[in-house]
Amino acid sequence: MARNFPSWIDAYVKYAGVTEAPRRMAFWAGVSAVAGALRRHVWIDMKRFQWTPNFYIIFVAPPGIVAKSTSADIAMDLLKQVPGIKFGPDTVTWPALVTAFANAQESFMMDETWYPMSPLTLVSSEMGSLINPMDRQMVDLYITLWDGRKGYEKVTKMSGNDTISAPWINMLACTTPQWLADNMPAATIGGGFTSRCIFLYSDSKERYIPFVDEMVDDNDEDTRDKLIQDLEHISVNLVGPYNITKEARDWYRPVYEEFWKNAHLRMDDSMMEGYAARKQTHLFKTALILSAAQRDEKVITLDDLQLASLMLDDVESTMGKVFSRIGKSDDSLAAEKFIQHVKKNGELSYEQAYRMVHAYFPDFRNFEGMVSGAVKSGYLILIQKSTGLFLRAKEETSSQPPAPISREEAYQNELLERQMAGR
Repeated sequence: MARNFPSWIDAYVKYAGVTEAPRRMAFWAGVSAVAGALRRHVWIDMKRFQWTPNFYIIFVAPPGIVAKSTSADIAMDLLKQVPGIKFGPDTVTWPALVTAFANAQESFMMDETWYPMSPLTLVSSEMGSLINPMDRQMVDLYITLWDGRKGYEKVTKMSGNDTISAPWINMLACTTPQWLADNMPAATIGGGFTSRCIFLYSDSKERYIPFVDEMVDDNDEDTRDKLIQDLEHISVNLVGPYNITKEARDWYRPVYEEFWKNAHLRMDDSMMEGYAARKQTHLFKTALILSAAQRDEKVITLDDLQLASLMLDDVESTMGKVFSRIGKSDDSLAAEKFIQHVKKNGELSYEQAYRMVHAYFPDFRNFEGMVSGAVKSGYLILIQKSTGLFLRAKEETSSQPPAPISREEAYQNELLERQMAGR
């Protein structure tokens, strides 16, 4: 059976990109769908360990802004139509998870040998339904499953009666910054579980579309059917290890070396250091998905690796906002909100500013202390006018002229624009 689309991811981004959600969410929802179709059929063999194409992708956004749940549902609706794909429980508990693994047991053949596996895709509009960050045993299991270790072969209930061979989990979930602040202890950020997640943050609509049905073309049902057919093709025909081309390896060697030579510039942030240590794994998992979305040949090319790198760089650009509330006092969060309010308005009189934050700082002296801190830290500046005192956001400027863009950077920009536009 031939494929309908040269790239499943490209076709999916175009299909799903009719909503107000950022197209980058469509991209990563598509990645999760392809991963769910591949299951544990494929891997990258590093001889001492394997990378399997499972992801923990978490959409993070304030409630009701970017339709994060809809973005996840569109992709998972397609995956659910593929025969043989097993989904885990909507609310994860130990008994429910083990039962789901037991029901998901299957085998696949490669080189006349049968290999057992128990693959599950978990999806939820509420991350808290899938994981309790305070449950150390559950968190440790998710860590082990993401790593895809050869030696980890079973999950057991408290009773020890159920044994599951080769469990594998792929997760797509949604949450809010507030939930993370309320449920993720500061000590867990950057650690085992969160460093294995792709946190995709957004706090604004990419476009304004009051009537989505007006954006859907007449071929929508046909496109949906073809996307499902190609997912089924991927799930059936791709089995075995992926190879990395020499060109891709040669490009990545200096990138990897440069990344770690400058590691000290990132490692001072505990929220990013764990992720940075696993970026290589995220990169090659993503590159495998991009390859599988385009061809049956089990090879990762330079284009696959470069586009995967671009999309991860895009994710990292907003990752700091995901955990911005964690470990901060209410006063600190209020101060950040106040600074953002001034930036949004451009300029506020002292009286307008106080009225805005009166609920947080009813004592005027505390308000003055917050303003003083924002000014001293360089976020705001005070302007004296004939009509009174005003606050203005300090403009962020750079003393360095922009560097000329290289041919490789131009090519990467073209790849990114092509991907984000859904071709």
